[in-house]
Amino acid sequence: MDRANQAIARFPVCFEDAYLAGTRRKLGFDAAGEDDSELMSDLLELMSENQTDFTLTFRNLCEVSQSGAEGEEPLRRLFREPAELDPWLGRWRARLASEARPEGERREAMRRANPAFIARNHLVEEVIVAAVLEGDLKPFQKLVDVLSAPCDAASGDERYAAPPRPEQVVHQTFCGT
Repeated sequence: MDRANQAIARFPVCFEDAYLAGTRRKLGFDAAGEDDSELMSDLLELMSENQTDFTLTFRNLCEVSQSGAEGEEPLRRLFREPAELDPWLGRWRARLASEARPEGERREAMRRANPAFIARNHLVEEVIVAAVLEGDLKPFQKLVDVLSAPCDAASGDERYAAPPRPEQVVHQTFCGT
């Protein structure tokens, strides 16, 4: 088998390994655990059922305590049925307990893996409109500044982390934006 075919044959394994490694970082795990894939799948299913924002869910999970309900409220507010999150949080905490990393280190590692800010369509649309229709590049520069450090949440930048309000939803995008 030539090198190209060997690489192609290994692709599914490489992808799954990379996905699980990213999953572990997002969930705050150092080492591989037997049920990590299932834990992530179950969270994604809960998020889908409750229509939670992907970025905000993972960012708020960073602040949840390993040992109790401390820090849960912002995460719980994202869920239509917050009680549905409880069994999953119990499993997540049990998995975290299997690792030796201190909570502060875990929280910081999760913050690095879960950005506070992403280039949300409504924000990109806002800066395009300001630049093109008003000739104002200040909103663009501010968005670039915020996105240049996506994991560093700063006071005053909260609007850049928020999903769009119904009237801000962008219904059509173009590949050049």
